[in-house]
Amino acid sequence: MTEPKRDNPALAITCALIAVGLASTQDAITKSMSGSYSAYETVMFRCIGSLPILLVMLWRTGGFAQLRTPQLGSVILRGALLCLGYFCFVLAIAAMPIADAVAIYFTMPFFVAGLAGPLLGERVRPHRWLAIAAAFIGMLIMVRPGAGVFEPASLFALLSALSYAVGQMLGRPIAQTVSLPAIAMWQNVIYFAAAALMALIFNMIEMPAFTHKSLVFLSRPWVWPDLRDMAIFLGNGVLAAFAMVFFASAYKHAESSFVAPFEYSGMIWAVTYGYFVFGDFPGTATWTGGAIVIITGILMILRDRQLDRAI
Repeated sequence: MTEPKRDNPALAITCALIAVGLASTQDAITKSMSGSYSAYETVMFRCIGSLPILLVMLWRTGGFAQLRTPQLGSVILRGALLCLGYFCFVLAIAAMPIADAVAIYFTMPFFVAGLAGPLLGERVRPHRWLAIAAAFIGMLIMVRPGAGVFEPASLFALLSALSYAVGQMLGRPIAQTVSLPAIAMWQNVIYFAAAALMALIFNMIEMPAFTHKSLVFLSRPWVWPDLRDMAIFLGNGVLAAFAMVFFASAYKHAESSFVAPFEYSGMIWAVTYGYFVFGDFPGTATWTGGAIVIITGILMILRDRQLDRAI
């Protein structure tokens, strides 16, 4: 008999930090292309760039037979929710600083905490309700509803967090019987299908002249990229594929409650890219609200780990 594999915290941290860095770089590239291309076009080329990596993963772990699963309906539903979340996020960063959108997106763990009861039948611990309330206050500070500086795109970031939360929750039971490469491949197919449908809609149906940056990014007519931009698009897909692999590796080598806080390193990347690439720097409201959300999230996760060990 072989001994069960032990956790490797150092490897888990390294993989998580690399994954967040890759995903953040991908977001920065998407934002930089949002002034010339459409959201659906960036997603279509991202899917094409990811495809070779995903095919190799499938080939090395059992072949295409993995794509046939009794849980296909749940896999597709999860992929659709994550697709909605991704489109909402890229629409948000097209109109607002990356750091602001990322800070709002960090409310995602609190949606998971609050929905665990009604969706999974789990008991929501009292400290989680307190954390949810604190995160909600932090989110309001960042979004500032009713203020003269309110940016409607922040609602896209919030919807992205909610969609990702529900999608990731559905992924828990699915991952018990469906392989990661199969889940990833179906997710890639769904992203491509949704983007292709949008391409047909926005290029065959005459749309009103939108002025908001998010809606312009969503509905802009198809523009064939030159070789340089094509390479950037396809490279973005490679980044996305490897980010997914590193995220999976991080959660494989340590408990999720240990890995999750390191995802908040995305704020460092968001501020860095925002300042040096786009000339954006978070304002006081973003720093204050984001700090409340991040600190509350870390405390909630640490308290969860403490209670789980006591059981």
